Amino acid sequence: MLRYALLPRGDLSIESLRIALINYLVARQRNEGFILRIEDTDKARIVEGKEGEGRELLEKFAIHPDQTLYQSDQLGRYQHLAVRLVEEGRAFLCLCSEEELEQERRHARAENRPYRYSGRCARMDTEELRQIREEKVPFTIRLRKPATPIRFTDLLQGDIEADPGEVDHFVILRADGTPTSDFAAAVDDMIGGISLIIDTEERLRHTPRQIHVRQALGFDEAIAYAHLPPLLDPQGKRLSETGHAGSVKRLLEEGFLPDAILNYLLLLGNETPMEIFTLPEAVEWFDLRKLSRSPTRFDLERLRQINREHLRRMEDRTLSRIFGFADADVGRLAKLYLEEAATINELESRIRAVFAPKSCRGDQGETMQRLSALILAAPYFDTFDEFTAYLSEKSGLEGDALSRSLRHLMTGAEKGPDLGKIYQSIKSYITEVIRCQP
Repeated sequence: MLRYALLPRGDLSIESLRIALINYLVARQRNEGFILRIEDTDKARIVEGKEGEGRELLEKFAIHPDQTLYQSDQLGRYQHLAVRLVEEGRAFLCLCSEEELEQERRHARAENRPYRYSGRCARMDTEELRQIREEKVPFTIRLRKPATPIRFTDLLQGDIEADPGEVDHFVILRADGTPTSDFAAAVDDMIGGISLIIDTEERLRHTPRQIHVRQALGFDEAIAYAHLPPLLDPQGKRLSETGHAGSVKRLLEEGFLPDAILNYLLLLGNETPMEIFTLPEAVEWFDLRKLSRSPTRFDLERLRQINREHLRRMEDRTLSRIFGFADADVGRLAKLYLEEAATINELESRIRAVFAPKSCRGDQGETMQRLSALILAAPYFDTFDEFTAYLSEKSGLEGDALSRSLRHLMTGAEKGPDLGKIYQSIKSYITEVIRCQP
C-alpha cells in the first residue's frame, strides 16, 4: 500500500500534488492500494473548506484513492496505543507546562545549540503517577528516546542515521488527547500496511521518529522510503512556500490543463522516454529511482509549452466544449491561435473576441459597416476565395484595404492566424461573427 497525506491547512501546493501523483502512479505500477489520509486532528490549524477543496482537486487530476482515512476517526486507537507504551515503560507522562518548555528552548537558542527536552519527567515514580491520576493533572505523553541510532536507507537520499539525542523524548499524545503528527502517521502506516513512503525531502527529518514509534510498538515490517528534493521557483525559493503563487488552484485558474500539469510534474528532474504523455502512459515506464537527487526549478514557460501541446492534441469537439460549444469547427478555430496562446484563458479571450459584436468605429468603421451589411445579404460561400471575391466585387475594395477591415470584422483584432483558415472554421457562424455594435 502507498499513501498520500492531505493536510487541510491551505491551498494544495504544486509540490504536494507532485507527491500525491507519484504515490498514486507507483501504487498503480505495483498493483497496490492507494490511501488518501486526511490529517485533521490538529483542529487549531485546520482551515475550513480546504479538505473538500483538496479532495476535489485530486479528483480533477484523476487521482482516485482506494480508501480515504480520517485521522480524527482514529483517536481511540492512538490513545490506546500511547497508554500501552506508558504501561510498558516505553513512554512516560510529562507535566511540563508550555512556559517551562519555552524557557528550555530559549536557553538552547542562547547557547546556540539544538533544543532537546531535559527528560526531567522521565524519572517519575509510581507515587507521582498515582497522584497525577487522582488529581487529574493535565499531561502529555512522551516516547522515550531510542537507546541506539535509528538507521534506514532512502531510495533517493541514501543511508540515513539519526542519533538518540536527535530523535529525543518527543510528545506522541497532547494534553487534549490528540496525537502528534509523527505518532499518528507512524500508527497509520503500520495499521495500513504501507510498503513505500514517498514524500518531500522536508519530511525526511520526521522519518526517524516514525520508525522509532513503530519499533516501540513492536512493528518490524520493512517500509521503503523515497524523499524527493524540493521544487524551487525562478528565484530559488521553495515553491511550497510561495503561497497562492505555488498553488495548484492558481494554475487551474490561469487555464492550465490537469493533464499538462501532471505531464510537467513527472518531467521535473526525471528521465522520460517522451516529453508529452498522459498518466496511463507514464505508468508503463516511470522509474522512481531515476528522479534527480537535486532540487529542480519550476519553469512556467516550459509548462506553457506542454500545455499548448496538450491543447493541440485534444479532440476538436472536446476542446470546443470548454468555450461553450459542441462543434469541432470551433475546436479547430481555437487551435489556430495556439501559436500565440498557450492556456485555456488565452484561447478563450480570442474565441470570445471572434464571436463578440465588433466595434465598427474609427478609421475603418465605415468600411466594416459596409462589409457587415454585404455579408448579411450574401449567399453562403464554401471557400474563402469565393467569399472575398464576392466582397471585393460588391464593395470595390481590394488587397490590404479589404483584408484589414475584414480581419477586424471577423476576429476583433489587427493581427492573428491566416484569415482563410479562420473562415473555414467560422463560415457557418459568419452572420453572427460580423455583427457591428450599435
